[in-house]
Amino acid sequence: MNLNHYQGQHQTQSPMTSAHIAQTMTLLYMTSTELLQTIDVELAKNPALELVNERRCPMCGRKLPPQGPCPICSQPKTMDPDETIIFVSPRDDFYSYSGSGTTYRDEDHEDPFSSTNLDLPTYVLRQVAPELEADEREIAAMILTNLDEDGFLDVEMREICRFHHTTPGKVEAVLHKIQRCDPLGVSARNIEEALLAQVDFLSQSSEVPEFTRRLIADDFERLEKRQYSELAKIYNTSVQTIQQAARFISENLNPFPSRTNWGSFRQPNDNTPEVFHQPDILIYYLDNKPGNPLIIEIITPSRGTLRLNPLFKKALKEQQGENQEEWKKDIDKASLLIKCIQQRNNTMRQLMERLVSIQKSFIIHGDVHLEPLTRAQIAEELEVHESTISRAVANKTVQLPNKKIIPMAMFFDRSLAIRALMRDIIENENSAMNDTDIRKQLQAHGISVARRTVAKYRAMEGILPAHLRRIEKFATA
Repeated sequence: MNLNHYQGQHQTQSPMTSAHIAQTMTLLYMTSTELLQTIDVELAKNPALELVNERRCPMCGRKLPPQGPCPICSQPKTMDPDETIIFVSPRDDFYSYSGSGTTYRDEDHEDPFSSTNLDLPTYVLRQVAPELEADEREIAAMILTNLDEDGFLDVEMREICRFHHTTPGKVEAVLHKIQRCDPLGVSARNIEEALLAQVDFLSQSSEVPEFTRRLIADDFERLEKRQYSELAKIYNTSVQTIQQAARFISENLNPFPSRTNWGSFRQPNDNTPEVFHQPDILIYYLDNKPGNPLIIEIITPSRGTLRLNPLFKKALKEQQGENQEEWKKDIDKASLLIKCIQQRNNTMRQLMERLVSIQKSFIIHGDVHLEPLTRAQIAEELEVHESTISRAVANKTVQLPNKKIIPMAMFFDRSLAIRALMRDIIENENSAMNDTDIRKQLQAHGISVARRTVAKYRAMEGILPAHLRRIEKFATA
């Protein structure tokens, strides 16, 4: 792909200005929902931009029927079952419209700013901001931009106090409010603090087993090791009481806050509702029949076709002086937005075409078939900068043929296939294998990793160490 060209209804070639590149990169970073919001804002403030109430294919420019994709671009060009069909679609299945703007259908998530469309810091800040004073919001912003991948605070309290010239008590108060946001426990400094925040919240609406809080706060290490008999003696209670508290913690609390909705689930639950509601890209089989060619539908939500307002262009000729200059600027801005949206579509189309070609087995058969891939590799193949690929991938979601919706970044998760294979190995073990044994099993499959890497992946999947798996199997036997 050459970013010095753009493709639209009328294909032309022209050098891209710095403004064109900058706005294209900004639009590329957006989800389809955010793009729709941006278009609505521009329509409201720029009289040179017009939305025509007709559906046209973003690729070929043909007028479309009231519903459904382009009948030309969405069809295979050959009878080859290995052919992949890819097109950009003005799909509005996720939205409905009123005269005043965008509304969301009842069956969709009631909040258009759901966690799937935002990064974690922004998502949490929007929740907590109304409860904070102006100076507290600055503290909250620093806290939320210093979270690690598990949602824990990754900066020392004294650094926050020094930076904002404030007291530890004030920072603690802000932390307390953030930890009560969704996901519960986010910005905690350790697992125990995250779990305690969740316990405090749950205790307001449901009964929490006796000793739960004390076990987390004072004896979490013994609890992790399932030393139930010893704990029962310490708390002068029965083993069953301790086990009841342990079950409550295991079934209701998440020790890694950001993984609740923002990454790998530590303990997946089939009853948990899907986090992502409005995918940016759909991948499905032609006619929804497995074995048929794959279709990739890149969504650009639209309730019509954007164009320059012909009446505004005509009126421009009659303007003089400053008005004429201002109106010319409006025309240029509207034209630039239309071109940049076309370029965004073209970039996403070429990226997804290559991604699906490389990761087809993963898409069809599951995690263990994911090919090792980096953004730099794709950037080199498509002849663009790596940052372009990073922007295109960021915050986007893809619906797979099995209806599962995943972050597009998962196509680049180099550990996913290894973790999937490791899960299979452990699930089929006759006796609990230690990390060295698992490492040898992975080596037998042609995967060479260090023992500490096995331990890290096992922790990411929420799998207990060998000695605790033995205890667990013995307890349930």
